[in-house]
Amino acid sequence: MNTLIRSREFWLALIVAAMILATNFRAPGFASPSNLANIFNDTAILMILALGQMTVILTRSIDLSMASNLALTGMIVALINAAYPAIPVPVLMALAALCGLALGAFNGALVWLLGIPAIVVTLGTLTIFRGVIFLIAGGQWVNADAMSTSFVQLTRIQFLGLPILSWYAIVIAACFFLMMTRTALGRSIYAIGINPTASVYAGIDVGRTTFMAFCISGMLAGFCGYLWVSRYVIGSVEVAKGYELTIVAACVIGGISIAGGVGSVAGALLGALFLGVINVALPVINISPFWQMAISGGAIILAVILNARGEKRGGRLILRQAENAS
Repeated sequence: MNTLIRSREFWLALIVAAMILATNFRAPGFASPSNLANIFNDTAILMILALGQMTVILTRSIDLSMASNLALTGMIVALINAAYPAIPVPVLMALAALCGLALGAFNGALVWLLGIPAIVVTLGTLTIFRGVIFLIAGGQWVNADAMSTSFVQLTRIQFLGLPILSWYAIVIAACFFLMMTRTALGRSIYAIGINPTASVYAGIDVGRTTFMAFCISGMLAGFCGYLWVSRYVIGSVEVAKGYELTIVAACVIGGISIAGGVGSVAGALLGALFLGVINVALPVINISPFWQMAISGGAIILAVILNARGEKRGGRLILRQAENAS
């Protein structure tokens, strides 16, 4: 019980619950099951992207190209669907994930094989991917009229009271929990974030593990490319522009340490949900949506301070234990 109370995820969940209740006090019905389900569905894509970003941040790297990856893969499958509407949607979904995987592998290869800092690589590919969108689409948009009905409707199918988009987020989160807690890859990702040098002596290939983290983030961004275009029925160079900062914000607010090695699947999900609730709650209580930026920024600064204090206390505890042992 004490461990639960001390956890970042517990307090973040309480904050999210308090925000929902406070908004419901101002706008009765906000906390209704149907509205909460809508908020979860609206946040599902951000949750999936935050999980991908989490794997990269845990390795002491960062992927700022996820939103551009999403936009490019979304445009690719939208153009294919417009030209060949008979292609089954599951094939297009798999193609989007594979395209995203290839883009993530490109980022990972530059970081792993050439030793270029991840922030430099992904800042560069962020712009490159947006440029490729413009080239393949000729600056044009792909609108609902050009998309097949099945392409658009798949993300709107209801299953057990929830849209299929929400179920995608739930299933992917469950898979991530198992990967991060039950597999060698997950343990390696945490290990190299905590201490890359010690990880080498433990037999972990740091470069290859980082490469795999970028592949995972790229694949999820590609998959979300289809989800985004299908849900919002638009493919363009402007899709998800600036969203990379929202993805990073969700991770940091959820307790994923920028220094690497610290964070959890639950934290990433709660960080995304925190931003999702803010996005919906502010207009409901007649507060300008522009305040969302200020609130999100303040939450990021507070989260970084809490992370730093927690890591500092952890370091002091280790030193104190070493002194007592000697």
